[in-house]
Amino acid sequence: MKILVVGARGAVGAAVTAEVRDLGHDPIQVGRTSVPGGIAADATSSEGLKRIGAAARDVDAVIDASGLERLDLQRAIGTTPLIDISATASHLTRLAAAAPAGSTVLLGAGIAPGASSVLIAALDVAPGDDIDVAVLLGAGEAHGAAAVEWTARLAGTTVFAAPETDAVGGKIRNLRTTRRFPDGGRDRRFLRADFPDDALIGRPRGLRVRSWLALDSALATNALALVGLVPPLAPMLRHAPHLGSDRWRVRVSNRRTGHTRLASGRGQSVATGRLAARAALRIAEGGVTGVVTMADVLTPADLVSVDGIEIDEDR
Repeated sequence: MKILVVGARGAVGAAVTAEVRDLGHDPIQVGRTSVPGGIAADATSSEGLKRIGAAARDVDAVIDASGLERLDLQRAIGTTPLIDISATASHLTRLAAAAPAGSTVLLGAGIAPGASSVLIAALDVAPGDDIDVAVLLGAGEAHGAAAVEWTARLAGTTVFAAPETDAVGGKIRNLRTTRRFPDGGRDRRFLRADFPDDALIGRPRGLRVRSWLALDSALATNALALVGLVPPLAPMLRHAPHLGSDRWRVRVSNRRTGHTRLASGRGQSVATGRLAARAALRIAEGGVTGVVTMADVLTPADLVSVDGIEIDEDR
């Protein structure tokens, strides 16, 4: 199968390309500058979108790993299946609303959302349950520019359509509310963060999903909390030292039952790329249509089949 990878030169795009190729299929790389056998196209320009749209007519699926979050990319590729790696709830909501009739669009391929969505779907739940998604990322990893910018944009903003309000009934602000979750035999401080699982899988299933973010360095997490309180400091995140490891972990738990499922691995960008590639190939095989999430495409068993990903369960 042929998979068009937009943003193929980035950290996640390179991982997508490698995984598609390793699985015996043909990745076609798209970047602002040409790559051997690929396509040079700027997805922010009308001419670049025309080139991407023309290429999309001859492939089985398109993976958007650019981090640009542009609806005009979706319009350019038409009804060719689109796998979007964005973690921005507002963008994914707009993308779902704008999906052309007869198209297939997968919202949020990666770790969170992505692996987190698969784990939520595997929990024991009932309508009205409160679900926590605690995302731990390695502060020692040199994350791609799109991931750093996404985190910086959280500062000073409100959580998109949060299922809860603050102590005085106001909107929930990113990186300000804290909660502690077990992690490696101790409790770790996490910060409320706007991952989109509530929009993608929570509300459609009658659940209230709250997402939380921490880095494996307590110092780095404290720095995020400071940025949440003083948003003008957000640009400093682009120059933060890499203090910590490259290990990531996603923990989803039901407050009512205590049922918990976990996924973990090393290298956020690589894991995101591998998961997105698996999802794209599954969709390209056929049988999946409409606006879907990773929970509609992959199972916990599929997560384990990805090199470097482990899952566990705690009741």
